[in-house]
Amino acid sequence: MSAKPEYHRVMLKLSGEALMGPSDFGLHQETVETITNAIVDIAKAGISVAIVVGAGNIFRGVSGAASGMARAQADQMGMLATVMNALALEDILTKKGLDTRAMSAVPINGVCEPFARKPALAHLAAGRAVICAGGTGNPFFTTDTAAALRAVELDCDILLKATQVDGVYSDDPKTNPDATRFDNLSYSEVLAKNLQVMDAAAISIARENNLPVIISSIQDPASMLSVLCGQGRFTIIGK
Repeated sequence: MSAKPEYHRVMLKLSGEALMGPSDFGLHQETVETITNAIVDIAKAGISVAIVVGAGNIFRGVSGAASGMARAQADQMGMLATVMNALALEDILTKKGLDTRAMSAVPINGVCEPFARKPALAHLAAGRAVICAGGTGNPFFTTDTAAALRAVELDCDILLKATQVDGVYSDDPKTNPDATRFDNLSYSEVLAKNLQVMDAAAISIARENNLPVIISSIQDPASMLSVLCGQGRFTIIGK
């Protein structure tokens, strides 16, 4: 790739569903291999990588609450599920040559490091990737909010959320072929238009801290590096 990265440190938000690929549950090996290869390529390009991973491939707190569980209890189960995904990514990325540390906002001694800002920054400065698991450590907050929060804490230049579509649309492009795609949006426009690209708490954290957010597609994971070089199709919020 001839273009140079535009960012020094990225927070990559991966959904659990992205790791599921075409499967109905869990980790799809080929999909995870493709995504982790793309992450390694980002690091090789000189970009420091932090990751927040969701748990929708294992358990979603909102779904658990909808089925009758207490929301706080369901969210705690979801936080633990993100740790499982983080451990899997840590193992695969390390085997691919990218030294990686999983750190959990929910302390689990003997499984992974507890998340703390200074040790996480030290890992990043040493060239390691850091996977932030356990959400924010509190129920009622999404992993989108965790991604925005950790991005600010870890001095990231950009938050890249990889989704099922190649940007932000006025409506679901899968069901509405006339949906309008946006190249640029302000934080206020996202909130005012109720675009549902990230929850309001995540957008508010980004706005308050001048953290740009990129929305791009996970369908071709290799394109994430192109996006970080300013190429390809994506929507940027707040820049």
